[in-house]
Amino acid sequence: MGSGSWSTNVYDAAASYRAATGADPFDYSSRARSGPRSDWKAHPSLDPKGIGVRESRDSDEHPNSLAISVLFDVTGSMQSVPRTLQTKLPELFGLLLRKGYTQDPQILFGAVGDATCDRVPLQLGQFESDNRMDDDLGNIFLEGGGGGQMTESYELAMYAMARHTSLDCHEKRGRRGYLFLIGDELPYGKVKAREVREVIGDKLTEDIPLATLLPELQQKFDVYYILPAGTAYSGNAKVLDPWRKLLGQNVLELDDLDAVCETIALTIGLGEEAIDLQEGLEDLADIGSSSAGSVGKALAAVARRHSPATVAGSSLLGDDPAAGTPGTTRL
Repeated sequence: MGSGSWSTNVYDAAASYRAATGADPFDYSSRARSGPRSDWKAHPSLDPKGIGVRESRDSDEHPNSLAISVLFDVTGSMQSVPRTLQTKLPELFGLLLRKGYTQDPQILFGAVGDATCDRVPLQLGQFESDNRMDDDLGNIFLEGGGGGQMTESYELAMYAMARHTSLDCHEKRGRRGYLFLIGDELPYGKVKAREVREVIGDKLTEDIPLATLLPELQQKFDVYYILPAGTAYSGNAKVLDPWRKLLGQNVLELDDLDAVCETIALTIGLGEEAIDLQEGLEDLADIGSSSAGSVGKALAAVARRHSPATVAGSSLLGDDPAAGTPGTTRL
């Protein structure tokens, strides 16, 4: 996947049509939720069962592809996140492309629920370079369930991204892609073999501790967790502290949900060494964004890590050498 090019004009035309007709940008979810819960299922384009491989590939059109994955919790108070992402896609691409943060971004959108109780615990789109990513977002099923235990199945999504993706940026150029997990709860401590068999279809026979899976995932992706304000557990140390033990400074607290796309874009700009934080904040002002304060606060620690004084090779998991180094590091 990943052919074609993003067009803000095409996006605006689709948005204008929806506004004129009263169509929900998440029409699939609206229609599916009008039926009985027993019939709820992922849209075929996002169904992880028998997923095969989600590919981010180079082409003549996009010779330097960069894989970017954005997976968000769609339970409870997190249901507003995909709607925010959908309305801010032009800003995200404007920064990535027009400001030169990366040449050929390819973005995969997906959603996370709770495999212990939800009908649709995992949804994964394709890596796209054009307006089909807007289609993938619109096909997300907003279940709104969750188990109410301060945990969701982020680890199941991390398993899928570790074992069911193939990235030319990594395989050809030794550069990791980016994985952003947006949520307000904790992962379960292990990937359960039973859930993998039921949701994805792999013949996994043993559970995998999350601490074992994470270094495998970090071979392909620089992994970030974003906790936005206004969600059920925003600012909660019981959520933040375990994530920080896993990801260190790659845990981002965001005091404005509307700044999520700008935060993702500047994180990539920093990781690709295309900008420093001040340059990124000036870019936000240039595009008319009012999110500079929120983004600057969220990325202060990340920016320090990417400053010239940073010692290369620092691990996201403390002293664990298997954890890897930031996304621009050659492996």
